[in-house]
Amino acid sequence: MSERVDEFLNYLKVARAASKHTLVAYRQDLTAFLKYLAPQQVALEQATHLHIRGFLGVESVDKAASTRARRLAGIKSFYKFLVRRKVIEVSPARRVKTPKLPQRLPRAIPVDETFALMGAPDTERVLGLRDHAMLEVLYGGGLRVSELCGLSLDSVDRRSGMVRVLGKGNKERLCPLNELALASLEAWLARRGELLLKPFKHQDPTALFLNFRGGRLTPRSLQRHLDAYVKRLALNRTVSPHSLRHSFATHLLAGGAYIRTIQELLGHASLSTTQRYTAVSFEQLQSVYDTAHPRA
Repeated sequence: MSERVDEFLNYLKVARAASKHTLVAYRQDLTAFLKYLAPQQVALEQATHLHIRGFLGVESVDKAASTRARRLAGIKSFYKFLVRRKVIEVSPARRVKTPKLPQRLPRAIPVDETFALMGAPDTERVLGLRDHAMLEVLYGGGLRVSELCGLSLDSVDRRSGMVRVLGKGNKERLCPLNELALASLEAWLARRGELLLKPFKHQDPTALFLNFRGGRLTPRSLQRHLDAYVKRLALNRTVSPHSLRHSFATHLLAGGAYIRTIQELLGHASLSTTQRYTAVSFEQLQSVYDTAHPRA
């Protein structure tokens, strides 16, 4: 039955342009479901909604609701695939409801702390120039960390001040960059070649952001550098690259930007995803009211 799973994952990769992370997650989800079915001697095509509910019940012992929801999403997508291929007539997962997830609001960084973070790298050093440019582009363009690390030299149109980003599902969008982000990029590009002077394995001359050996910078490395700056500034919060994306949207909304514009800039397929930021802004408004109003 693993052949069915392989067919499904190959379909996602080729026809749906699914990311590597999605493919790994779906393989893990379906493998876990297969292990649950194995002692019962039930094949994937024979599973019913009761088997799926039983699997999710077992998972609830040590798995968070978000993990179980993702497991179910993978299973539902798999059975839809089998229905389209006419392997089965009806998906057994269609009668299984997604676990209720807690509503988590995005965590934005205050403007003053964001500005402090932008100024933290030592711009006398080539790696400091790189980090400064990375942070400015990440925050200035509202990019996902994977989008930032995937940028190449030809992704940036320095004349128009736009960066071409390849987002989820290989969807392309254009993001404008502010003058500070463009200036930091210019300073970095002027010295970027220094990291390619010594030949190392796995160098990538086309990548916009390089590691110290000249290879393409990874999301994990970016997080490590960001952690170091947060520690240096003694910020009393956890900051991830996605925090800067949340801050980008929240600060734009607070400044009067139209939510549809923010949706386009973030590359959200659904407006409901972007509307979470209105809740963040209301939460901040309520906090100010509670602090300032004499009757609050």
